[in-house]
Amino acid sequence: MFTKAIVRKPCHAMIHGLSEASLGLPDFNLACEQHADYIAALKECGLEVTVLEALEAFPDSCFVEDVALMTAKGAILTHPGAPSRRGEVDYIAAAVRKFYPNPQVIVAPGHVEAGDIMMVANHFYIGLSARTNALGAQQLITILKHYGYTGSVVEMRELLHLKTGLSYLENNNLLTFGEFSRREDFLPFNRINVTNDEAYAANSVWINGTVLVPKGFPKVLDAIQQRGYATREVAMSEFQKLDGGLSCLSLRF
Repeated sequence: MFTKAIVRKPCHAMIHGLSEASLGLPDFNLACEQHADYIAALKECGLEVTVLEALEAFPDSCFVEDVALMTAKGAILTHPGAPSRRGEVDYIAAAVRKFYPNPQVIVAPGHVEAGDIMMVANHFYIGLSARTNALGAQQLITILKHYGYTGSVVEMRELLHLKTGLSYLENNNLLTFGEFSRREDFLPFNRINVTNDEAYAANSVWINGTVLVPKGFPKVLDAIQQRGYATREVAMSEFQKLDGGLSCLSLRF
């Protein structure tokens, strides 16, 4: 169960954020409305939410998931693979230390973005992507072992982050999309395969029995509900334009 979350408000500079999408520039005011509803959804799931102020110097800084990994036993500050995002770590560190005074740190030449990390019980799957390299993954696995966890790497070829195409919903249920739908690593799970037209919804978030699902993806929503989960839709159109998903907007612990 989760009890807390950390989020950061979007900044006006988000229109300059990193993106491989071709959906146009985000609308700042609408993004703020959607972010406020996201916070409301977290609170509805029983979380105490720490809201950090916007950082205009870092267009992607609302996507706090990438710069830290919070576990039940300790926190890890990452070293993002995207150079423009590395300075964000210094700004998340103070918030992290309020809950974990001595977080571990990934250091260069290792790179890790926590959007490439999926936790399943006491095991962490780590995607090797353009943003997370083998050196960073090995540092992370070493730290996780110190906390009593295990980790393994997942080779990636097609997607930005591991959790772009995977979401663990607890109870052995796993949303999968694209290259992950056929990977042997994930065959033991009860897989809910997401079709191309609803690929964005492969990034949904389980929180204390409720699954947050991006609004506008009825097939994924129905598939999750059919497995007995309570659901809460959250509009995410402006963050989708920046390749950001539901998990990206918070640190949950």
